[in-house]
Amino acid sequence: MFKKNKARETPYCAAVLVAGGSSSRMGEDKLLMQLRGRSVIERSLLAFEESEYIDEIVVATRSGKIPLIANIAREAGVQKLKCVVTGGESRTASSLAGVEACSPHAGLIAIHDAARPLVTRELIAAAVAAAQERGAAAPAVHVKDTVRQARGGRVLRTLERDELFLMQTPQVFRAGLIRSALAEAVRLGLQLTDDCAAVMLLDAEVFLVEGSEENLKLTTPADVYAAEAILEKRGEV
Repeated sequence: MFKKNKARETPYCAAVLVAGGSSSRMGEDKLLMQLRGRSVIERSLLAFEESEYIDEIVVATRSGKIPLIANIAREAGVQKLKCVVTGGESRTASSLAGVEACSPHAGLIAIHDAARPLVTRELIAAAVAAAQERGAAAPAVHVKDTVRQARGGRVLRTLERDELFLMQTPQVFRAGLIRSALAEAVRLGLQLTDDCAAVMLLDAEVFLVEGSEENLKLTTPADVYAAEAILEKRGEV
């Protein structure tokens, strides 16, 4: 199914928010933490709610959080939420659970870490447009520091940082591609850290769009302080 979107036609795009992490390094449930008066999960939901490139939202989380997240979405006025489903034991299994819950007529599926609440509409749009054209796309930022490979405390070599990128989300794929890729990764019992790794198992190419230093993944308390500062700079409430 296609829809008119400003001057272009774009496939129906579903967004899967992966929200099943343990928050062990944060010390508390990071998705429920408040950032300038809104919870992390609410901010992530609203980012996709407000994107003209997203048609529906699915959240994959722990079973005990399903009623809570559904209620947060309802109170925040999120109209695009299709469902909240139980995720799996791994990141990859949770992504697959979310993807399988997306509407069958979705042409594209965007998968996003719910712990990245500062993602912008511009970044979502860029990733969706690139995936529409190329089949699989993800935002990324260049590594700025010198990176060396080491083993046992001994440096083995210096890596060429011009060729190194830090991957972000949303990662967007043609629906059939990501369904097949995640199913294969789960079948093989692989523990993947992102969804691009799954499609690369099928020898599919992934193309990068420019990410943002502000598209933080909240992992430790220091990330929360940084996110608060970014929101203050943006003047967001």
